[in-house]
Amino acid sequence: MAEKKLADLSDRMRKIDIAMLSTHSKGGNIAGRPMSNNGEVEYDGTSYYFTYEAAHTVGEIEADPKVSLAFMGQGGFSVAVEGQARLSRDKAEMKEHWSPDLDKWFKDGIDTPDIVMIQVDATRVHYWDGEDEGEIKL
Repeated sequence: MAEKKLADLSDRMRKIDIAMLSTHSKGGNIAGRPMSNNGEVEYDGTSYYFTYEAAHTVGEIEADPKVSLAFMGQGGFSVAVEGQARLSRDKAEMKEHWSPDLDKWFKDGIDTPDIVMIQVDATRVHYWDGEDEGEIKL
């Protein structure tokens, strides 16, 4: 089993649009929700997602920024990411990561009231690819 590099995973992750983002809720439980990868096809250890200020996700990240992401591909390929989340309300920063596909969820684009961008910086990536598995520490 040859250890994969982040670039190897990025190549395989290009076709995965939805990731499950998990946070810690107020009661200490784990809360998960599907998030779109927004066309971010060159995974370099940082992911970007968009949500609304009123979403539970925002308050949960403010209370505890340690999050996880789960990506499920085809043929048994999957990736689990542990990371630190950061919230941004900066429109210029959002514009760098905006995809036209997001317009169906945010009718005024990055000018949609109360929009928030979630940035997840990976600290550890674990992958499974059939019988091959490994970990990449970032």
